[in-house]
Amino acid sequence: MKRFKILLVLTLIGLFSFGQESNSNKLNSIIAKYDTERDYDFKWNESVENTSKYYQAEADFSMKLKEELEQVSEAGLSETEKISRELLLFVLQDKIDSNTYKTYLNTITNEYAFHLNLSRMGNRTLNNKKQVIDYLNRLENLPKSIDYNLDVLRASIIEGMAQPRAVFNNYDDTYNKHIVADVTKSEFYKPFLNLPESLSSTEKDSVIQAAKTSIQKNVVDEYKKIKTFFQNEYFPNTRKGLGISTTPNGKEFYQNRINFFTTSNQYTAEDIHQIGLKEVARIKAEMQKIIDDLGFKGSFAEFLQFLRTDEQFYPKTAKELLMFARDIAKRIDAELPKFFITLPRKPYGVVPVPADLAPNYTGGRYSGSRSETTAGFYWVNTYNLPSRTLYTIPALTAHEAVPGHHLQISLNNELPETIPRFRRNLYLSAYGEGWGLYSEYLADEMGIYTTPYEKFGQLTYEMWRACRLVVDTGVHAKGWTRQQMLDYMAENTALSIHEVTTETDRYISWPGQALSYKIGEIKIRELRKKAEFALGEKFDIREFHEVILEEGTVTLSIMEKRMDAYIQKKLNE
Repeated sequence: MKRFKILLVLTLIGLFSFGQESNSNKLNSIIAKYDTERDYDFKWNESVENTSKYYQAEADFSMKLKEELEQVSEAGLSETEKISRELLLFVLQDKIDSNTYKTYLNTITNEYAFHLNLSRMGNRTLNNKKQVIDYLNRLENLPKSIDYNLDVLRASIIEGMAQPRAVFNNYDDTYNKHIVADVTKSEFYKPFLNLPESLSSTEKDSVIQAAKTSIQKNVVDEYKKIKTFFQNEYFPNTRKGLGISTTPNGKEFYQNRINFFTTSNQYTAEDIHQIGLKEVARIKAEMQKIIDDLGFKGSFAEFLQFLRTDEQFYPKTAKELLMFARDIAKRIDAELPKFFITLPRKPYGVVPVPADLAPNYTGGRYSGSRSETTAGFYWVNTYNLPSRTLYTIPALTAHEAVPGHHLQISLNNELPETIPRFRRNLYLSAYGEGWGLYSEYLADEMGIYTTPYEKFGQLTYEMWRACRLVVDTGVHAKGWTRQQMLDYMAENTALSIHEVTTETDRYISWPGQALSYKIGEIKIRELRKKAEFALGEKFDIREFHEVILEEGTVTLSIMEKRMDAYIQKKLNE
C-alpha cells in the first residue's frame, strides 16, 4: 500500500509537470518567434510611408514579445539561457526606441550615405550572358532606389533631424566624381570592359550600346540629381545647432543613446563627461613621462607638433604603410596562443580603405567576413599619407585586426548553433569597441610596441577615446562648438589635424557611439584587476579572456556577472 501511494504521488507530479511548460521551453519559443523572419504585405524600402509602417510594426511586435519574455522566470534556466533572455530584452527595447525616435530617418553621417558605396556594384566580372543581363537590370533599378533614399532624407528634414552643414566637408567630391563626360570612364562601366568570350561580336556591340545608354541615364544623370538635391534641398535645411539636444526630443534621445551605447542605465551625460576629464588627466601624465624619458626639450604641445611635422613618422607610399600594418599583424598573430584558449577559424587580410570612402574616413576599420568563402579584412586608410602616422599603426592594428575586432567578431560568428541566431549576429559597441580598446592595451603585454613613439601612439589612441567622452557629451549635452571639439582633440592627442577633423565630424553626426569604447574598456580592465587581486597565483590570462569571449557579445552587466561567477568558482577549486 505504501509503495502504491508513492507511485501515485510520482505519477501526479509527472502529470502536473507535463502540463507545465518549462521556462526553458518558453524562452526558446520566444526566441524562435524573434529569429523567424516576419512577413509584411508591403516592401519596407519602397517608400518612406512603408518604412514608417515597418518600424511601427516591428516596435509593436517587440513590445508584445518583450511582455511575454518578462513573464519568463529565470528559474531553471542555464547560464547561456539567462544570457539569451537578458540580451533579447535589451534588443527588443532598442527596436522599440528606434521607432520612438525615428532613427531610421537619420541615414547619413559624415562617413556614410546611400550614394557613397553604389559604385561598388561595378566591382564584378561578367562571365556569361545571364550575368550581363542581371547587371544591366541592376543599373535600371538604381533610379528607384535613389529616389527612395532622397525621400528618406527629405523626411528627416521635415522632422528636424537633418545633420549640421559643418560635417559635410568636400562633399562635392562624393557625387562629382560620378558625373563623367565619357561614360566609359565611369566606375559603373568597368564590368563592360571585359565582356564574356561566349558572346558574339554582334551581341557585344548591342551590350556596349545598351551599357552606354544605361550608364548615362541611370548613373550620370542620377548623380546630377543627387548633387541638385544636396545643394538645393539638404544643405540649405541642415540643422542650425550642432548637438543632437538642439533637435526635437533631442535631450531624451541623447540619454537613450548613452544607455544603448554603454548597455547601462547608470550614466548621465555629466557622469561620462567627468569620467572623461579624469581619464584625460591620467593618460596625459603617462604621455608626459615618455616625453621626459625621450629627453625632449619643449612643452607637451610642442612635442605633438614635432610628431605631426617630422617626416620620420609618416609613410612615403601606400605600399610602405600597408607593409608595416601587415608586419605588425603577423607579429601579433604569433603571440595569440599565449593569451587565448580559443582562436577563430577565419583568417583576415590587410587592404586599403576603398577609394570612394577614404577621404572622410577614419584611419582604419575592420570589415567582417560576408560569407563562408571570404575572409575578414582590416582596412588601412592610405588616402592623404601625410596624415597617417606610423607610430599609431601598432595600436590601430591591435584594435581592428587581432586581438581586437577580427578575433572577437569572428569568434562571435563562429559560436555553436546552440546559441540563438540573434546572438551570433549581435554587435554591441560597449562590448566590441571596449574589447578593441582593451586589445591596444593587451598589445603592450605582447611586446608589440618596440619604440617609445609606438608606446606614445598607444597612449594617444587611448587618450583619443578618453577625449571622446569629453567632446561627445560636450557637443550633445553641454553646447560645445565644433571649434571647441577640434581644439580639445588637437591639444590632447597626437592625431593628425586631418584625423581630428574627420573624427570630430563623426561624433557630431553619430551621437553617443563614441562613448562605448572607453566605457567598455574601463569595465574590462576593472574586471581584470578584480580577478588578478582575488585569484592571485590562480589568475590565468587565457582563462580570463575565455570568460570574456566565450558567450559572444554581451552587455557589460552580463560580463561582470560572468566574471564574478568565474572568480568564485576558481576560489572554490
